[in-house]
Amino acid sequence: MYDVKLLIGGRLVAANSGATFERRNPASGAIVTSAAAAQRAEATAAADAAAAAFPAWSTLNPGARRAKLNKAADLLEARAGEIALAVRDETGSTAGWGHFNVHFAASLLREAAAMTTQVGGEVIPSDVPGSLAMAYRQPVGVVLGIAPWNAPIILGVRAIAMPLACGNTVVLKSSEVCPATHALIGSVLEEAALGAGVVNVVSTDVKDAESVAEALIAHPAVKRINFTGSTRVGRILALLAAKYLKPILLELGGKAPLIVLADADIDAAVDATVFGAYANAGQICMSTERVIIERSVADEFAAKLVKRVAALPVGNPNEGEFVIGSVVGPATVERIQRLIADAERHGARLLVGGAANGTIMQGIVVDHVTPAMALFREESFGPQVSITRVESVDAAVRLANDTDYGLSAAVFTRDLARGFEVARRIESGICHINGPTVHDEAQMPFGGVKASGYGRFGGKAGIEAFTELRWITIQTTPRHYPF
Repeated sequence: MYDVKLLIGGRLVAANSGATFERRNPASGAIVTSAAAAQRAEATAAADAAAAAFPAWSTLNPGARRAKLNKAADLLEARAGEIALAVRDETGSTAGWGHFNVHFAASLLREAAAMTTQVGGEVIPSDVPGSLAMAYRQPVGVVLGIAPWNAPIILGVRAIAMPLACGNTVVLKSSEVCPATHALIGSVLEEAALGAGVVNVVSTDVKDAESVAEALIAHPAVKRINFTGSTRVGRILALLAAKYLKPILLELGGKAPLIVLADADIDAAVDATVFGAYANAGQICMSTERVIIERSVADEFAAKLVKRVAALPVGNPNEGEFVIGSVVGPATVERIQRLIADAERHGARLLVGGAANGTIMQGIVVDHVTPAMALFREESFGPQVSITRVESVDAAVRLANDTDYGLSAAVFTRDLARGFEVARRIESGICHINGPTVHDEAQMPFGGVKASGYGRFGGKAGIEAFTELRWITIQTTPRHYPF
C-alpha cells in the first residue's frame, strides 16, 4: 500500500480535512494506494510555496540549475525498479513500460539541464538613434503542470522539467489514477535538493479535480499552465485558463493514421504498426489507431499483421512480463468492445482479438473499416488498430485528415520524395516517414493541431512556452523629443 501525502513547500503533509482517496490495481482489483485528497486551500498553499521559492530559484545561475537537474536525472534512474513497480501497480502496465518511462524521463531532465544556458534573446536594430533594443527572455513565475496516467513518469517529468530549467517554480497536479507514481517524481526532485517549494505535488480526488485545478489556475502567481490528457478535459482547462487570461499548453488526444502506399516495405510497415498500436496496450496519445492502405497491398499487409499480433505475449503484469498487460480499467474494455461491435454491424471484419479477461485484452485488428464507423473516428485508447483500404494516395491523405485530431502520423513508401510531400499534406503536429507514429525525443518540438491541442514541449520550443519575451531598451545617447 502506497501512502501518498501532498508535497508543499518541501514538507509532506496530509490534506487539511484528513480526506483521502484510493486507487486499485486494474488487473487484481486490490487497493494499492491511499492518497491525500487536496482541496482548494491546499492548492493555494502549494502555489504560495512555489511563489515563495521563485526569487531564489529564478536567480540561481544556469550552471547550478543544470547541475541540480542532472542530479535529479541520476537519482531517477537509480530508483527505476521502485518507480516501475508503482507504475505497474497503479496503471496496470508492464514493468518494462515503467522502466522505459524512467529512462526516457531521465533524458528529459538532462535535455532540460542542457537548455539552462540556451534561454537567450536577441538585439534588434532600432530606428531611434542611440537605442540598444533587446528581446529578452526571463522566467514567468509559477508553472502549473497537470499530468496523465498513461506514461506517468515521462509526462509528469515533461510537465515540469523545462519550466524548471527556465527558472520557474512548479506545482504538479498528479493524476487521480497514479498519485503514488507522480509523488515519486516529487520525492526524486526533493532528493536532488532543488530547494523547498521549487517543486510541489498535489493529489486530489476526481470529484474535486476541477475545483482544485481552478484554484491553481486562478492563483495570481501561476503564470503558465500545461496539460497532457484527454481532449474533453483539455477543453475545460482551456476555458478556465481563458477566464483568468493565463496561457496554456495543451497536448491532447489522438487518432494517429499510418499510411501505407503501394510501394512500401510491407514488413517494415507491419513492424511499425505492431509497435505503434500495442505498446502500453495502445494507451499512448501517439498510438497507431488507423492504418490507411492502398488496396493493392492491403491483403498482404493484413495477413502479416494478424500473424504478428496473434503471437504477442499477453497477460497479467502482476504475474510476469508481457508485451500487452492490463488496460487502465473496465471502461476501456467496454469502450473498445462497443466500437468493434458497431464496426462489425456496419460491415467491418474482426481479424484477431476482441475477447477480454477482466482488464487483460489481446491485440485487436479490425479490417474494412470505413469513415462512416465510430471506430474510424473515436479515440479507442486501447490495444486495437483498424485497416481502411483506399484506391489512391490522394484518398489516403484525405482520410488521414478526416478526423478531429492531429497529433502524430506516419507514411510508408520507398519513394522518400513522395513520402515527404505526403507528410506535408497531413494535418498533424508530428509525422514520421518510414517510422512508427509512437516516437518522441526530448529535444524535439512535441505537440499537435486541431483537437490534439496547441503549443509545443521539448527543446527550444519549450523555452518559448515557459519564458516571457520582453522588449527592453537602453538609451545610450541623449534622445531627441518633438516637444
